[in-house]
Amino acid sequence: MSDTTHFRFSNRVILIPLLLVLSIWTVFLIEVRLNINFNNYGILPRNLSGLKGILFSPFIHSSIEHLYNNTVPLVVLSSALIYFYRNAAFKIIFYGIIFSGLITWSIGRESYHIGVSGLIYVLVSFIFFKGVFTKYYRLVALSLIVVFIYGSMLWYIFPVDDAISWEGHLGGFITGFLSALFIKVPIPETKKYDWEKEDFNEAEDEFLQHFDEHGNFIEKKQEEVIEEKNDIKITYHFKPDDKL
Repeated sequence: MSDTTHFRFSNRVILIPLLLVLSIWTVFLIEVRLNINFNNYGILPRNLSGLKGILFSPFIHSSIEHLYNNTVPLVVLSSALIYFYRNAAFKIIFYGIIFSGLITWSIGRESYHIGVSGLIYVLVSFIFFKGVFTKYYRLVALSLIVVFIYGSMLWYIFPVDDAISWEGHLGGFITGFLSALFIKVPIPETKKYDWEKEDFNEAEDEFLQHFDEHGNFIEKKQEEVIEEKNDIKITYHFKPDDKL
């Protein structure tokens, strides 16, 4: 399978990210409109009632700034995931939410952990490590782009700010790394040139025949080609114009 058939644009590349963004914005607008707070539906570590937050917490945000900071990365990274890894995209998103949430529930502080940033760290980690593991040039290039744009996010898997759920970020990062290790995705076959094939014979290669054993260019005279021309008899019939 070539990369032209593997990496294809589809409506899902746009629709799925838009649905994700629409869902988190809808929840936030409901909170503002009805003057209610869904924070208690977040992840509450080591508490059985807090397990429900594994499913609900990605849709809950504390402020418009929190929501905005997560919106752009979610759109960019989920679009890249669906375009380059479309066969495993839904699996990565689903398992990413579940396992990053479980890690947060296991190691987090006694506080409600909310926001879709855990999934964002899953996507960053998966896209980076999977590209490196595959060694396929397009996916490696994607990994480098992700590092260039979102590399600074690495600092926030450490407790640098008490207001940020670094546990959720760390859980997402670990989940993305493990997903890159164990989730298999189809990779296009890399085109091989003739000299890269095992049955390549240097003696039969037309290009290499222009060089001697020391690498010096050998100019070969073109063989004279004699074309046999058949005698062709052409007869012209002249018809005078009576009008002249």
